[in-house]
Amino acid sequence: MKKLMVMVAALAMLASSAYAADWNFYGSARVATFYSQTDVINGGTDNNYQYAEGVQGNSRIGATVKVSDELTGGFEYGTGVNVRKLYGEWNFGAGKLLAGQTYTPLNWFYSDQVYGGDNDLLAQGGLYSGREGMLQLTFGGFKVAVLNPAKANDGVVAASTEVKMPGIEASYSMKIENFGVQIGAGYQTYDAKVGVYENDVTSYVIALGANATFGAFYVGANIYGGQNAGNMIAIDTNGTNAWAGGYATLTATDVVDNDAFGAMIAAGFKLNDMFNFEVGYGYVETELDVAGSTTDKAQSYYLNSTITLAPGVFFVPEIGTIDGDENGQTQTDYVGIKWQINF
Repeated sequence: MKKLMVMVAALAMLASSAYAADWNFYGSARVATFYSQTDVINGGTDNNYQYAEGVQGNSRIGATVKVSDELTGGFEYGTGVNVRKLYGEWNFGAGKLLAGQTYTPLNWFYSDQVYGGDNDLLAQGGLYSGREGMLQLTFGGFKVAVLNPAKANDGVVAASTEVKMPGIEASYSMKIENFGVQIGAGYQTYDAKVGVYENDVTSYVIALGANATFGAFYVGANIYGGQNAGNMIAIDTNGTNAWAGGYATLTATDVVDNDAFGAMIAAGFKLNDMFNFEVGYGYVETELDVAGSTTDKAQSYYLNSTITLAPGVFFVPEIGTIDGDENGQTQTDYVGIKWQINF
């Protein structure tokens, strides 16, 4: 890790010398200390209490880079030296062109749930498509990106897949005084071959989000619907927080689509510069589009307080639940603290 940082610093110095670029480095160290109990719902199995302590996977170090008013970029590394972000962006006047890996248009963060590596209710009703390699155009509050479709399914494993067109995501954000509104949509398709049969696996998502502040109070919420949405956004209907639900099911002769719906809301109160309190709830469900299928559900709820000790130094006590809802699935009740220092 030390060698990596030396290399990064050396490259930054060379780049700064060669292009007179402005490099602004930053980092965020995060440690979770949580005590949790996971039960199988109505299954008669009680897993032991577990204490989790360690550096969170979303700890990071990176930099934003400004070469000129027209040309900017950035990079970000996480734990395990994985690339979280690496991109460049060109402002051509009428808009911006981005090439590289960073957050796609369908990433909205209205919650500050900290358990599960800053889960933020993302897999239980939030909207999160992650950081992907893409080409993105930005015109004011409008963003549109093309990216590689995610190829995943439940059921029979496809012998081969074929992508004939890129996936697309778009969003529009608008802010008026203390109110903000976001709308977003995404679409992708690929061919999956099972035996001699070849079928389209098509996914789409349509979403609406809003947030508002009223003095010390704030609230944010989103709602979405879609088909085979697990290929595009994070969905967990099992209570495991594994983000692996909402896929289509392949059979030997057909594709069974999976309809999805999700919603979340989070509200808080900033008492002063030291104390902030927040409560949140998220819900997601999926259902296979076939006669006799049942709805698979999950929900999560929490209460926390962000306690700031100094600029960039804070900890977050939190109590909450991630509930798979269905018989045989899991429910995790937890209590603990996330510790974070930004530098």
